[in-house]
Amino acid sequence: MSKSLPYSMKDVHYDNAKFRRRSCLKLITQSVLTSKKHDCTSCSTGKFLVLLMIGGLVYLMLTHASSSDSVGRIAKDMGTEAGDHLITNGSSSFARFWRKPPRLPPRLSPDEMGSNNSSRHEAEKLNVASKWRARQQGVRNAFIHAWSGYKSYAMGHDELMPLSQRGVDGLGGLGATVVDALDTAMIMGIDEIVSEAGSWIEKHLPERINEKGQVNLFETTIRVLGGLLSAYHLSGGQQGKNLAHKGPEPVVYLENARNLADRLLTAFTSSPTAIPFSDVILRDNTAHPAPDGLSSTSEVSTLQLEFNYLSSLTGDPKYSTESMKVLEHLKTLPKVEGLVPIYISPNNGEFSGENIRLGSRGDSYYEYLLKVWLQRRENNLTYLHDMYEEAMKGVRHLLVRKSSPNGLVFVGELPYGPNGAFSPKMDHLVCFLSGNLALGATKGITKEVAMKANLLTFEDLEHLKLAEELAKTCFEMYSVTSTGLAPEIAYFNVEGNSEGAADGGNKSSKYVHDIVINHADRHNLLRPETVESLFVLYRITEDPKYREWGWEIFKAFEKYTKVGSGGYTSLDDVTVLPPRRRDKMETFFLGETLKYLYLLFGDKTVIALDEFVFNTEAHPFPIIKGSSGME
Repeated sequence: MSKSLPYSMKDVHYDNAKFRRRSCLKLITQSVLTSKKHDCTSCSTGKFLVLLMIGGLVYLMLTHASSSDSVGRIAKDMGTEAGDHLITNGSSSFARFWRKPPRLPPRLSPDEMGSNNSSRHEAEKLNVASKWRARQQGVRNAFIHAWSGYKSYAMGHDELMPLSQRGVDGLGGLGATVVDALDTAMIMGIDEIVSEAGSWIEKHLPERINEKGQVNLFETTIRVLGGLLSAYHLSGGQQGKNLAHKGPEPVVYLENARNLADRLLTAFTSSPTAIPFSDVILRDNTAHPAPDGLSSTSEVSTLQLEFNYLSSLTGDPKYSTESMKVLEHLKTLPKVEGLVPIYISPNNGEFSGENIRLGSRGDSYYEYLLKVWLQRRENNLTYLHDMYEEAMKGVRHLLVRKSSPNGLVFVGELPYGPNGAFSPKMDHLVCFLSGNLALGATKGITKEVAMKANLLTFEDLEHLKLAEELAKTCFEMYSVTSTGLAPEIAYFNVEGNSEGAADGGNKSSKYVHDIVINHADRHNLLRPETVESLFVLYRITEDPKYREWGWEIFKAFEKYTKVGSGGYTSLDDVTVLPPRRRDKMETFFLGETLKYLYLLFGDKTVIALDEFVFNTEAHPFPIIKGSSGME
């Protein structure tokens, strides 16, 4: 039998004495009324004491009110600081006696708290957006400065030499800078430059195409043909974007593109194999191989985006048919885990030599395997995606290494094939691979969206990881130098490697002993590959660090390559201050480098990666829907 508890139900209603603040009057009254030892209200004496206590409290309250009024009147009459002091002291004595519990600040409801947090978040987003708009404007100003130098000293020539203030024609004399820069001006909304470049193309390019001599098939296709096709779309051709408010009618760009492509087709039709010759004589409509008889693997396999898009626009399949024969033929050739040598013969259609690398003469072969598949996904060209996936496995197995002592991930070379020694050499050109891996993983949508939709395979995640690691390495190739600009070629210290100790000059860099920069490799050509990958990675991962890295690179370009009279110049040596200047502004600085920086700092919906594919010269083409004009 349980014993009764040592308290009664009355105690349950004790008004939370430990936790609730109560007034002095209530405390005294409750103590008197609930006393267990003596019920004060049951006798006349107790009742008298209770009445006396209540009367005293009433007296104190009336006295306080009266004294406060009199003090206020006296203070009003005095009208001095002493009066203010009197008011304060007169009221404070009773306040000390009759002290109320402190008031706690009001607590916000969850909805109100969410509203406040949302407001702060919106303000922060506005500040961030404002910062990047200002930085994007800085890139736009740089483009205007580069164009002003070209227009003043080299208009109509292929390239500007900004230090000697003259133009040179190293790409066949088709005004390559004009065409390469045009769609950048359209994207930036610089109508004056669009008008100047468009007018030049309308007046002078047809004659140049008909009368000029030798041009390189690859360079002319990616820069001039690609630039014309992109300008056609962005100026509103065939229901395009119509970003250009000035300049000629869009058909002008398409007509010049078709005229040029008809002549370039000679490189395909003149060859005894599916592999085109490397050079074309425009005025004669003839073609021939390079002096050594070989073509670069990257060059013959980096023509298809342009020719496919031209077929789509014109409805004529001949451009696509000839260019796609190259990839169909390459599919049949033997490879090393998907990797290919950097030379191929148009005479017998076979690879030449064993040199395997993703730098010069090899790079864009791997780029276009993915991008041509993306451009024509509705045509079910699965063999291209299979070739790309196999090649990326080969890259990870045979070419990826880590540097010593700090473990930078890099892509090396096999100059003597898979059975020869590995070379820890990495061209700046290889930095395209980071963005390409990310693009191949998500097909242009953000990582977050792809993850939520369960679209990423294990291989895709591995490619994204490698993409981010390579982007880190490429950025450190910049930050390790005295100028903050990358060399053309870097070597990496690895275990057992005896490369020289020539570093980038920035002794404060953590990676100063990981990256070796030989004297012959210290030049910078204003190349775009790193900022290209930063742009793609920011669009896909949404990680703001890629924007910040891009900003650091842009500041270095501004500081060390800008020429006061107009234009920007290549550098001879990025490891010394001040750097020696080379006197050359490549067309791709306007066509690629500044375009990618502008897009990196801007609205993520402009030229969306799941709607457009960029050719290797950064000219965006819309992804082809259906099979119009295709074989």
